[in-house]
Amino acid sequence: MRELTYTAAAREALAEQMAIDPTIFVVGEGIGPRGGNFMTTLGLHEKYGSMRLRDTPIAERGFIGLCTGAAMTGSRPVVDFMFLDFILDAMGELINQVAKIQYMSDGRLKMPIVLRGSIGVGGSAATHHSGNYYSIFAHIPGFKVVIPSTPYDAKGLFKTALRGNDPVMFLEHKLLLNMKGPVPEEDYEIPFGQARIARAGSKGCRATVVALASMVRKTLDACDVLLKDGIDIEVIDPRTVSPLDTDTILESLHRTGRLLIVDETFAPCGIGAEIAAQAVDRALDDLDAPVKRLNGAFAPTPYSPPLEAAMIPNAATIEAAIRDLLAE
Repeated sequence: MRELTYTAAAREALAEQMAIDPTIFVVGEGIGPRGGNFMTTLGLHEKYGSMRLRDTPIAERGFIGLCTGAAMTGSRPVVDFMFLDFILDAMGELINQVAKIQYMSDGRLKMPIVLRGSIGVGGSAATHHSGNYYSIFAHIPGFKVVIPSTPYDAKGLFKTALRGNDPVMFLEHKLLLNMKGPVPEEDYEIPFGQARIARAGSKGCRATVVALASMVRKTLDACDVLLKDGIDIEVIDPRTVSPLDTDTILESLHRTGRLLIVDETFAPCGIGAEIAAQAVDRALDDLDAPVKRLNGAFAPTPYSPPLEAAMIPNAATIEAAIRDLLAE
């Protein structure tokens, strides 16, 4: 199978869907002739023109409000916000309009809007360009919140987002954008709420690790080291956090008896807390040890590369956390 980068896979999904659906258009800063800060729309302006790839001023609240109205009247806008931090000025529109309009209209108005852009710590981007915040949006009814970790998932989940009628937060970790992986040429979709078993454990598997976004690759690296000592771990990538595939996680926990959640973003009120609560509520008898969480530091992201690196889990700290869990 051919290999594409994560960004190229998502861009291919967008290009293919724009070719068959004229109601799709993209707005954002620099997404026209320049092709986007992360090359998310490279080459698409030449194919589809400025009516469907509309460069905007730095006015997130304005163009998200514009796209909200467009979605209500039958278009399918894609808001390329570059960094998730940038759309925080539009929280009023996002929470009170985008997330609620289908309920408030009794389903008569649809909201097929995709809000896509980068998340995550890395590259000395500092605190205004390193936010994750997906736990905030997963807390709001109405949003689908998607966090692909591979090129294959980026294309398949983006296709699903572009074809649905719900508002979707499509969040791409900046450290994954140049990652390469197999991507089929044929058309495919990946349903929301269907986790991926990134590493299947054997019959004697000793723990389940749920890892999100860039933490998936780091967890797999840690598991390679642990396997040399005969320690077999199952790794689950939720792929979407709203809806969250709790059933796959609990089925794995039923076999392994131990659970660790590895998440780059803050621990308080995070996705890991929700997964842990579900495990205790629905699978208490399966637990051979307390549920553990490994998160980034609860602090603004520093610019300094050494301080930035110290903020978030890495393969060594994940390995250590797994060993600690097994010692319980």
